[in-house]
Amino acid sequence: MIEPAYVRTMARYNAWQNGQLSRALLSLPHKALVEDRGAFFGSILATANHLLWGDTIWMSRFDPSVPAPELPGTESVGLHPTAGAWSADRFRMDGKITAWANRIKAVDLRGDLTWYSGVLGRQMTVPVTEAIVHMFNHQTHHRGQMHAMLTHAGAVAPVTDLFIMPKDA
Repeated sequence: MIEPAYVRTMARYNAWQNGQLSRALLSLPHKALVEDRGAFFGSILATANHLLWGDTIWMSRFDPSVPAPELPGTESVGLHPTAGAWSADRFRMDGKITAWANRIKAVDLRGDLTWYSGVLGRQMTVPVTEAIVHMFNHQTHHRGQMHAMLTHAGAVAPVTDLFIMPKDA
């Protein structure tokens, strides 16, 4: 389904996108970040927190050196109270995702991934490639929501086209 080059490209894209998002979030006053904007998770910061929580839980499944989040998924929106705290943790997680992606070999993309889903209340098993694609798709989905909310809030939303990503990103 996918190859190691896809994983590395998507990890680079994720880090590039989150760097831009971080600058946009840090440019806004806290009140604008926590204002309910009618999105699924309400605010820009809540959505950013959920996305970081999601990346953390997925990475804990892919890489045993990454600890699972301490908060349950139902509390993911409260992961960090400020854009600054979120930005620092986001930067660290993007480094972990990039390091993991750079270690991926073709053999790592074979077989299934099994975990207990707290959201569904049961054990799940899917092809590991499907889980990896889901993580990157989940990132893109929620960054799209944040893009719309940032634009509405008056911030300069990031450029999101993959083909525009700088080669050194």
